[in-house]
Amino acid sequence: MAAIAKRKKSAEPRGGWIVTFADLMSLLLTFFILLLSFSKMDLAKYEMMAKSLADSFGVAVLEGSGQAGGGVIFANNPPPAPLELADLEQEFAEFEEESTPEVEFSEPVEGEEEKLSIDPSIEQLTETLIQELETEIISNALTVSFDEQKVVVRFSEEATFTSGSKDVKDEMFPILEKIEDVLGMCEGEIVVSGYTDDLPVTSNRFRSNWDLSAARAVSVVHQLIFNNKIDANRVIAAGRAETNPLVPNDSPENRAKNRRVEISIYDPECESKGVSF
Repeated sequence: MAAIAKRKKSAEPRGGWIVTFADLMSLLLTFFILLLSFSKMDLAKYEMMAKSLADSFGVAVLEGSGQAGGGVIFANNPPPAPLELADLEQEFAEFEEESTPEVEFSEPVEGEEEKLSIDPSIEQLTETLIQELETEIISNALTVSFDEQKVVVRFSEEATFTSGSKDVKDEMFPILEKIEDVLGMCEGEIVVSGYTDDLPVTSNRFRSNWDLSAARAVSVVHQLIFNNKIDANRVIAAGRAETNPLVPNDSPENRAKNRRVEISIYDPECESKGVSF
């Protein structure tokens, strides 16, 4: 009996992997297209980077019409030789100087000086004098001020003396008594200064403005120490004549402001004697 011949198996196709590979490439292509669509290209940075690379590889010009890329024109000259380390450091230093904004320190504007520290005793004495002399301050008979060294009570000539005279007006006596009561409870040097304007003295009683201003200062000192509430060793009388004017002596009104008497209390210490402010 003859043997039955076996059927040979047909060769199976071996190209099935191409389909899988094509699907994978399609997916990858789609993925990168999506990434590109989501990204935003900075044209300025791209052109700057392209120009830098072009210079390095000997490209003279990168031409474009507002879009990234463009025509490339190769330079005839070979690319520059690589920079040495020292040259790189120098260029980097120059770039730092150009990119770092210059900081200008403005000079302090005139009049914007640092705030001075005022002794609390000076402020307290000023407040007390203002309270005691409130009526006189309102009537412009005197003013009270202070700085970092002293408290100043300033009298106008009109409220203190008659024209050309050294005699204190009667209405000044109660005012000086108020000042005497306050200063009698405080320590500190007291300087009474008399001032005049720049016009020469016409009275035969005084030789000059120095004589008149000193006489007026002495008259005020006599009233301050009359009741012995203030130690006479603390008080000084000074004639200043037309020196240190408050305003220029260029009008009758300004000259009237410069004719004055000032009581200055330097470095007052009122708390040491139990004065309650």
